[in-house]
Amino acid sequence: MSSQRLLAFGLRFYVVVFFAYLFLPLLVMGAATFNDSRFPTVTPWDGTTLRWFGELAADGGMWQALTNSLIVAVGVLVVAVPIGIATALFLNTVSSRAKPFLYALILSPLLTPGVIIGISTLIFWRQFGVSGGIFLTVLGQATFIAAYVMLMVTARLQRFDRTMERAALDLGASQWQMFRRILLPYLKPAIYSAAVIAFLQSFENYNTTLFVVGYDTTLTVYIASKVRTGLTPAVNALGLVLILFTVVLAVAYEAKRRREAAGAVKGV
Repeated sequence: MSSQRLLAFGLRFYVVVFFAYLFLPLLVMGAATFNDSRFPTVTPWDGTTLRWFGELAADGGMWQALTNSLIVAVGVLVVAVPIGIATALFLNTVSSRAKPFLYALILSPLLTPGVIIGISTLIFWRQFGVSGGIFLTVLGQATFIAAYVMLMVTARLQRFDRTMERAALDLGASQWQMFRRILLPYLKPAIYSAAVIAFLQSFENYNTTLFVVGYDTTLTVYIASKVRTGLTPAVNALGLVLILFTVVLAVAYEAKRRREAAGAVKGV
């Protein structure tokens, strides 16, 4: 009994330490937003203020960088998600001997440093007269983000009952009808999750983006440049706004999911 209590205590202690490690930096960052100091810190506390939200609203460069990051992230979704889905479907059909080699080849961009991907993308496309910018940023990021999509769709495909596919084809359905009415609805949860991961991976990327973004500036590159020239708590204000926006979306999604689950139970 004592060993079980010790194990339970250790598990609770680990959970507390884990969440403290995860959320304390965010709490400190949020608190620094309301400090009147011109540096993003909570010590010393120079007074409570809301002026950094005004500084954020007036920072046109930061809003332009945020807009560029959103444009790039959407572009990466358009490119990486279809490629990742197609790659997963392709790997699901190849022979067992060729699959390990192709699987490793497709995952290799994940093991390649982002700096190398950024430089190689820039050098390659310059041969065709394409300089750095949002277009190259989308291509450079999609090179490795498509592999994340492939992994998540492949994991879902491994649990797919292939007899449903064969039954649909035996009943006269075409390959496209089988994909649209059976396989695609089954893959939707993995596709949605992969799209969210792809969006976040693009939005926070720095190493690859730095070399291909050119004169356009994304949010991560802009913040990195501000660190060198003088970072203000306006960045903390932006981080706090993004955190609150994410929390609101998560709560809304969870509420919607619970309503749908409750409606399904009542329907049964």
